[in-house]
Amino acid sequence: MIVVKVPGINGLGKTNGCERAGNAVIAALDEIHSNEQGKPIDKKLLNLEEIHLDNGDLILSNKLIYENAFETIESQDKTIFLGGDHSVSYSLGRGFCEVVKREKKEPCFIIFDAHPDLMPVAFEGIPTHEEWLRGLIDGNFVKPENVLIVGARNNDKKEIEYIKQKRIKMMSINQLRVDLHESCDSIMEFANGIDKEVYLSVDIDILDPAFAPATGYKEPGGLTTRALLYILQRINKLKNLRALDIVEINEQLDKEKYSRMTTKIGAKILSEFL
Repeated sequence: MIVVKVPGINGLGKTNGCERAGNAVIAALDEIHSNEQGKPIDKKLLNLEEIHLDNGDLILSNKLIYENAFETIESQDKTIFLGGDHSVSYSLGRGFCEVVKREKKEPCFIIFDAHPDLMPVAFEGIPTHEEWLRGLIDGNFVKPENVLIVGARNNDKKEIEYIKQKRIKMMSINQLRVDLHESCDSIMEFANGIDKEVYLSVDIDILDPAFAPATGYKEPGGLTTRALLYILQRINKLKNLRALDIVEINEQLDKEKYSRMTTKIGAKILSEFL
């Protein structure tokens, strides 16, 4: 397993600061002695890399992210990517899909996000953090039926129409609230399949901003930290979980206003997959 920092941002000017999250999350591991499974955490033992990017050159950045993702996912049993904003998931996802398809398997995406990120792509090949998932679907990298979006609670009219058109699977916050265990069972059932490989994407705004305020698009009514950790611990048991990302932690905002609490949550999430 390898942890890769991906300091990319393409968030319409609203995600500046997210490029520093990878280093901050790794530093916050110093405060975690063990994860909730009882495994000791020592960041010095991590297989850690970084994709060095110039966010002023989005074409080159996307190329580097894709190439590094392809090479890393192909050679590892599991890869954890630390963003960055959610735009990085487009090129990470492309690399994942290409590797999986070469192995004659089906790429499958489970996405925890307050927003579907299915807005029309304005500039082909360089989707923003609001467009990355649509870029993957419209580019035929992943089939719509192999996408599950969990917790979206503020969907644009264009996204609602696209979801209906493509019959994309959605799981609402209320479904999770009514029966968390049964919802987890449904997520696991969606991911199961002899021919499926899973990519998990965790946008920190899946959490209610009372728990994780340092992010660009705060949406009230999100998950508690406890509920999210329980779900992710369940998902981590999937044998076909091949790659995951943690994105949209604004380290700059977190340091200035929120005592690094959102960064600490990112580190706790990371620790559960180590």
